[in-house]
Amino acid sequence: MLLRLIVWAVPALLYAVFFFWYTSFGGPLTQEEVERYMSAFEERGGDAEVLTQVRAFLESDTGNDFIMINALHMKDTPDQVEGVEPGESSDDVMAKYMEYMWPALLRRASHPVMFGPAVSNALDVVGIEDARIWNRGAAMRYRSRRDMMEITTNPAFSGRHDFKTASLEKTIAYPIEDALTLTDPRVLLFFVLLSVAGVLNATVRR
Repeated sequence: MLLRLIVWAVPALLYAVFFFWYTSFGGPLTQEEVERYMSAFEERGGDAEVLTQVRAFLESDTGNDFIMINALHMKDTPDQVEGVEPGESSDDVMAKYMEYMWPALLRRASHPVMFGPAVSNALDVVGIEDARIWNRGAAMRYRSRRDMMEITTNPAFSGRHDFKTASLEKTIAYPIEDALTLTDPRVLLFFVLLSVAGVLNATVRR
């Protein structure tokens, strides 16, 4: 009886730990939070149109996780900003940016769900100029807009972001909320652990 209880309790505990780490329970951003994050962006300067779009993105927060879709065209030779060594490739410089991003992302249950090199120029382009050539693609999952803002408003991010812009010829990044429930790791992990526990329970019965 005790062994059977352990068979079910351990997967349940593992799932609970993962679920509470992977899920945002903070709800939508408050107006106070929006103003705080916007102040951090405005202090750095930037394009007024971009700042307006960021504000709209924050004020329309649902509290849900989201995925940032990225199309990337890496430069043949990176810009020689501070911290870039002669002879370094754009991939080397992007790696300097990700040295900050990886720990910041993983602490907040944010991670890539897709990444890879382009295997062709764009096969379909409508209404966009200079959008034929891309050489990378990525999709990054964020636990919440709050988590993304905590990452990007950290003063440590500002200097690192220079490495990203130095390595990119052009990029497009826009957020979506995934409507396919079965792609959610919480759903997949639930069924995996349920199956494992079921098999072990059947073994114990024998």
